[in-house]
Amino acid sequence: MTNEARVQIESDADTVIARQQGRVTALRIGLSRTDATFVATAISEIARNITVHAGRGEIVIREINDSGRTGIVVIARDEGPGISDVEAVLRHDYISEAGLGIGLWGAQRLMDEVVVTSELGKGTTVTMTKWCGADQVGALLNEV
Repeated sequence: MTNEARVQIESDADTVIARQQGRVTALRIGLSRTDATFVATAISEIARNITVHAGRGEIVIREINDSGRTGIVVIARDEGPGISDVEAVLRHDYISEAGLGIGLWGAQRLMDEVVVTSELGKGTTVTMTKWCGADQVGALLNEV
């Protein structure tokens, strides 16, 4: 049985709740405090995208176990306008007309896996995974 938290996202207050749920789950499954902060920050970035671009959506946070690995998966869904060029949004040099454009790119740097699916006029789903034991800090330092 999986543990799961669902947070409806419509405001900054909802973002705080989702962030807290992500941090609690990350620490409970054994992620380091640093990785728990990465998870919380990635959730903040994606939740902000939901409120800015779609108005409302949902974030689901759950523990996962796959092939002996434990991790956290965060699924953010909205029924907003969708993203016309997902590859462009994931590049570090992308600049959004509605914001800084670092939400998805930043989340991609903080999490181990990020998959974005989007359909114009129907919405976007972002699935982010952080695995216990992955050395994300080292990867980030190597990019600087």
